[in-house]
Amino acid sequence: MGDSLSAEYGLKRGEGWVALLNTRLLQEHWPYQVVNASISGDTTAGGRSRLPALLALHQPAIVIIELGANDALRGLPLAKTQENLFDMAQAAHRAGARTLLIGMQVPPNYGVDYNRQFTAVYTQVAREQHTALVPFLLKDVADAPNANQLFQADQIHPLAQAHPTLLGNVWPSLKKMLKK
Repeated sequence: MGDSLSAEYGLKRGEGWVALLNTRLLQEHWPYQVVNASISGDTTAGGRSRLPALLALHQPAIVIIELGANDALRGLPLAKTQENLFDMAQAAHRAGARTLLIGMQVPPNYGVDYNRQFTAVYTQVAREQHTALVPFLLKDVADAPNANQLFQADQIHPLAQAHPTLLGNVWPSLKKMLKK
């Protein structure tokens, strides 16, 4: 479950971190099939409304939730973002799936206090739901010394060359959840 960062926005099919994850699982002979249910522009409310049908259809062992950035970009209330993420993790657990929550950070122009509160949303949901957490999907991309060279012209969506780093941020936490 994700937004444009996971839906390969501006990339050729197969270049995004989710597709790279599927390739890694196949190469390493993990018995998992990746279903990318990411939609560009999606919010936590959109993910929350779509999740029950996806859980029933796919009956996943693991649900990766990468949502919330669009909530911040639209100025949606942090309490609602937190509630939606909480409910998504809870729904996945009720369906028998383990959950990996992928955090995001917002640009510095939002202010230190808002950034701290936004980051805390992910930490709190992970703690309360006993869910694994990747604190920042864009680590070593958005905060890299050459960050402007790793993003598309919009300076929001990473170029294909950055997606292996995104997968590298997710893989250690996800690998701990996998069972052969």
